[in-house]
Formats: sequence, C-alpha cells, structure tokens
Amino acid sequence: MHRQRPQRSGRRRAVVLAAVGALLAGGLAATPTAMAAEPNLITNPGFEDGLSGWTVNSGNATDGAALSPTGDAYSGAGAVLVTNRKTTGSGPAQDLAGKVQAGKTYTVTARVKYENPESPATKQFFATMHYGGSTYTNLGTGTVPRGQWGLLQGTFTIPAGQGVTTPRLFVETPWTADPASAPATHLMDFKVDDVALREFTPSTTIEVLGKNPGEGNPLISHKFGADGNAFAHGGRVYVYMTNDTQVYNPGPDGTSPTNTYGGINTITVISSDDLVNWTDHGEIPVAGPNGLAKYASQSWAPAVESRVVDGKEQFFLYFANNGAATGVLVGDSPLGPWRDERGSLLITGQTPGASDGRNWLFDPGVFIDDDGQGYLYFGGGGNDNSNSYENTNHPKSTRVIKLGADMISTEGAAETIDAPLMFEAGHVFKRDNKYYYSYSSNFGFGGPIDPNGPPTGAIAYLVADSPMGPWTPDKYAGVIFKNPGNYFGAGGNNHQSVFELDGEHYFTYHAQTLNRRITGGATQGFRSPHIAKLEFNPDGTVKEVIGTFDGAEQIRHLDPYRVIEAETIAWQQGLATKRLNAPNDVPQLALHDVDNGDWTSLSSADFGTGATGVSARVKPLTDGTSVQVRLDDRTGPVVATIPVDGPTGEWTEVGTELGGVTGVHDVYFTFVGPEGRDLLEVDSWQFAKPSLKVEGAADTQCAGPNVKLTVHVTNDESATVDFVVETPYGTKSFDDVEAGKTRFHPFMTRQSAVAAGTAEVTAKAVVDGHEVSTALSVPYDARTCR
Repeated sequence: MHRQRPQRSGRRRAVVLAAVGALLAGGLAATPTAMAAEPNLITNPGFEDGLSGWTVNSGNATDGAALSPTGDAYSGAGAVLVTNRKTTGSGPAQDLAGKVQAGKTYTVTARVKYENPESPATKQFFATMHYGGSTYTNLGTGTVPRGQWGLLQGTFTIPAGQGVTTPRLFVETPWTADPASAPATHLMDFKVDDVALREFTPSTTIEVLGKNPGEGNPLISHKFGADGNAFAHGGRVYVYMTNDTQVYNPGPDGTSPTNTYGGINTITVISSDDLVNWTDHGEIPVAGPNGLAKYASQSWAPAVESRVVDGKEQFFLYFANNGAATGVLVGDSPLGPWRDERGSLLITGQTPGASDGRNWLFDPGVFIDDDGQGYLYFGGGGNDNSNSYENTNHPKSTRVIKLGADMISTEGAAETIDAPLMFEAGHVFKRDNKYYYSYSSNFGFGGPIDPNGPPTGAIAYLVADSPMGPWTPDKYAGVIFKNPGNYFGAGGNNHQSVFELDGEHYFTYHAQTLNRRITGGATQGFRSPHIAKLEFNPDGTVKEVIGTFDGAEQIRHLDPYRVIEAETIAWQQGLATKRLNAPNDVPQLALHDVDNGDWTSLSSADFGTGATGVSARVKPLTDGTSVQVRLDDRTGPVVATIPVDGPTGEWTEVGTELGGVTGVHDVYFTFVGPEGRDLLEVDSWQFAKPSLKVEGAADTQCAGPNVKLTVHVTNDESATVDFVVETPYGTKSFDDVEAGKTRFHPFMTRQSAVAAGTAEVTAKAVVDGHEVSTALSVPYDARTCR
C-alpha cells in the first residue's frame, strides 16, 4: 500500500532516516504489510512484567528520565510512564544486541499517550534506533492527539554495512536545541505500551479498500486475476483467470515490481450465481514442477468448456504455455479434480497450419456448436518488424482448428483468421445463429493504422455464419470495448469473454483498478476481473460496452439459510484466502490473515420473515476474538456479536441468536480482537430461520389386498398450525390444527405393494406476528399385501 516517509527529527546528531513506513496522523494508520505472525523481538513488549528488559535511553551524557509502571495501558494491565525527562531523546529503551541483523527489513509499532494540558494538541513521536556512536535512525513515527493512545509505525531496512553489535531501540520526541525552554512542548511526560519489532515478511494480503461497497467491479478485491474466461454451468458462472497474484511481491513500501508474467503457472477460479457475491475457489496447479502438466512452464489465458465423452460429462481447461503453445487438462466438474490425460501440449508449431514462424500459439478460446463439434481458437502477435501497412492491419496471426470428439485432440489443419489489426484474445460465442469472433486489437506494428478498422488495444469483433468463418476482413462489425485505459486511467493489454446466464449475455474484461487503488494511482501490470451486461442492437450488432465500477446488477437474492462459504465475498477489506485441502482436490478454502477491523460482506441476502440466529465454522487463533454482524453498511449498528470462544487452533462451530432481521439486506461481518494478531480463520457462515415445533409419523398397513398409508401430524406449537401433506398417493390439507392436537389421514394406494418412501409435510403458522413455515420429510416402510 502507498505510504509516505516520516519527516526528519532535526536532530543535531548524525541521523540516518531510513524508514520506509507510513507517516501516521491522529494515531490512525493503515495496516503494515508485514505478517503479524512473525515473532516479536521485544522483551516484555506490553510491560506486563513491569520494567523488565527496559532502561532509560542514555545515548548522550545529558539523557535522563524516570521510568515507572502504570496501569493506564493501551491493552493488558501494564504500560510504562516516562517522567522527569532531561532531553528529547530520554525515553524507554531496549537493547537488541543479537536480535537484529544488517541487511534485513523490519517493522516497528508502539502505542504512545501524553496528557499534559499545557502540551500541544498533537505531538510527533519517533521510534528510533541507536547503533552506537553518532548513528541514529528514526524507524517509525506517528502524530499523537493529546489524551489519546496513538500509534507509531514504520518499516525499515538496516543497511548491509551497518554494525549491529550495540543496537538499542527507544521512543522519543523530535530533537530541538533547547528543550528546557519549553518543557511542556518538548519534555512532556508520556506513556508507552505494546512495542513490537518484527522481521518484515512480504505478504500478498491487500489491506486497502479495493472495491467500494455497492460496486460490482472489480469482481474481487483480495487478489488479482487476468484474462478472465467465463463458463456458465448449472446456474453459476465460473471465471478462470491468469493468476497475477502469483507474481505479486510487494516490498516494504507496499509496491510490487512490475508483472512480467513469467512465473505464473497456476489458474485462479471464482464463481457466482448472482454476479455480485463471488466465491473464491483458489488456484489450479497447471504447469511447472508442482503442476499437473509438468512439461509446461506457464499457464496463461485459460478457457473452459464441457462435453459428454463416453457417457460422462467432462470439463476441459485449455491454457497457454506462454506464447509458444497451448495445453489442455480434463476435470470431473468445473472445479476439478483436474488431470492430464493427453500427456503433451495440444497446439505446437508442429500442429498443421498453426504457425507461420512469427505468430504466437497462445490465448485459447474454445467453442462447442449445437451439433457437438468443438473448435479451438488460438494465436496472436505476428509482428514481422517490416513496419508495413499490411503487417500492422492484417498480421493473420490467429487460427481456428476443429477439436476431436475427445476434446484433447485436433482434426485437420488450422485455418487462418484475418481480423483487422489483430493482436490476441480470440473468443467465439453464438447468438441467433450468428457466430461472433471477438479479439484484442494491436497497439500498432509500426505501419499506418487503417482508420476504418478498430482503434488500438480494443476488443473488436467479426460476425460470420459458421464457426470456421471464413474469418475475413469483410466480416468486421465494430468495437465491443475500448482499451480500459479510456475508463480507468490505466491501460495495458485487453482480454475478454462473453457468456449467457438466465437468458442474458454478459461481457468480462480486465483492468488495473485494484492495482491503482493499492498504490494510489501507479500500476505495475496487475490486473483484475470486471463484468458488464452485453446488449445488442436490433440488427444483431453489439452495443459498445463502457467500462465502469458498477458491474452487473445482482440477478437474484442470496439465500442466507444455506451454508455459505466464507470465501464468498461481495466486498471486503484486509482479508486473504487459503486452501484447506490438497492442491488438486475439489477446493475447500477459508478466510485467513484476519486482523482486528478487517471485514467481509454478502450482498442482498433475503431473510424472508425473519432469522433467529447466525453461526460460523471457525478456527480461533487468538483469545478475545468476536465477529460483529451489521446490516446494509459496514459502519451500521451491530445486530449480533458472535463470540469466538472455541478451542484455539481447532475448528469449531460458534454462533449467537439474532432477532428482528427480515427482508433483504446486505450483511457485513467485522472482526474484533487484539491488535497485531491473527484472530481466526473462517470456513463458513449460516443463518437460522424460525421453525415450527411440529411432528410427523407415517405407517403402512394392509387394507384387504392393497396397502394403506396413514400420515399423522402433531402441532407442538402454542399457535394454531396449517398442514399440507403430500404423498405419491394424494395430498391432504389440515387447517387450524390447535396446539397439542394430532390429525391423521389414510391414503389408499390401490397397490398391493409399495416401496419405502417419504411423505412431505409443510407446516405454516403465524408466530409473533411473522409467518413461519417448516418442511418435514416423514418416512414410511415398504409393505406388500396379498
């Protein structure tokens, strides 16, 4: 995340200001990028053992102060009070000999409070290192309001050549030439608590608010994902993406080096059934030494389709092995498990018609027509460095080839696609018996650009009557989406897909919006998935998509009464996800790296007539943790608090009662616990709805040669209840069954034998002004009568 450097103290002694951490104002700060799990190098950091490990700083002969324990603590039972200060550098100090090393990076935090009414309304404090002699370094800083606990914080690297035989950390106020002339300003008493010094460990957890509540884009804000390919199946859409997070490596200043894509060999998957609440399914290990296709080195720009092969539906994941080739994996579901059935790359330079020696063989796009025939679209690049008009506007660098019935082989030779200003990202969808081939246009290959074609870096498209085209320049139909730089202030490559869900078409693309929010405006090539509704003109042409943060409208409410994976997120801040099972199993994930103040949410949960409770499956990591539940706003009133009171380090179910929550609401979960600690992991959420206290029973008997099924229902409620009993042999309603009463009905099956089965009972009543319904499945035994 973006941080400013702390200001110089103005000390006359030689001061090396090496801090790279955040400048904090008003005692508030962003969370550091270091992982809180690293051990604290400070002895007695919270002064719970009195002054053990602490002394008064004595870097100069004039330094001096008195330290005494105090019960006025930021946390816990103890802190230190500093009084009778002789210099601005007179503060609590601790020897770090043998604990820190030259060349390593560390984070430092501390809590400070001062109360003198004659002192300034705010005061800057420093956490400073004295390496010996005249070498001092301000490590972290914070501007603290009088009468409040403020936070000092910083990230710093000890220079490789710095001697660290006598390092000492201390807390001070800014140096001034004559502090005694204004002691209330420069030598005020102050208190210190919760000092922490930890080795910096790079973390990919994104602490900034990357997606504002109410926004639909980017789809996720806790990780990156590029080249999104959407695959609709079973009422859900799955988006498969190049895993940009794999090479995201922020340094101490929160900024990562530029994305070079070379280290990406996994595929990220998310899914949704409503287009706003997205479930993170983690990463597929595709290529590299730990991947399924060990003969491949990278996995970029995936594409997925399904087909019944040998009587069983199979799922096919195509991926780019950098620009050199395309491979394919096979799975048993949209989430795997995946396997390598082919044992080699699918598209290479030896594939008939695939290569002209210049074009890339990547960016697969897969399409299956209504007759079951599969097609693979691939390729890109094609710059021959001639700077010619023809090469720039017609590089002829992409291809289409038929797939075999097994979807992991090809048939015949690839055919050339001549799309104007072609670059990459070929993708086909079908609508009203027309085939739409969309692609990303190039940024110019040195020659003049045809003004009648697409602009550079845009998603353009052709329309034809066959999956094979022919895809020629006369089929050019226009632009679907200009480069994302036109809308979000950061350009870059462009990549898209189109899918249909519930009878509507949608368009996916990527943009560096999350990257910009992390850095405050700069980008390093880390891309995030976006979505927009795709609409058409009466003549079948596509209405141009405008890039916005709005995204797509939520197409259905979320059911809060089912088990909801905690990695299903509408909006969040500060969280990450982790896999709980083996890399290639059907994924099971949980929220982790959960700190105090982090939060997550669900959009448009429909509670109907009312919820009675909320529960979660969690692994507590720190005592004193709880989860606050809020409605409609992340700062709204707390409607329930879930105590996380299970055994530390063990998965457990926790929950609490919840009353008065009816109708449709956004739900926010805010995590509360000790600062600087990993609080818990969360596997799932579930809300409880009211249920009626009713019972059912059923029996089968012989009535002559046929079986008679009798169903009994009992009202154990205090209110009257209506019952509806449904069986394969008829339906019966009982209205206004009074409390404590039982009703029954015999169903004549007119069959001499019936198999075991269930009678379905629906009970409804009005309880406390709310309509409540409960469903029961009442079993009965098989019976044969002769």
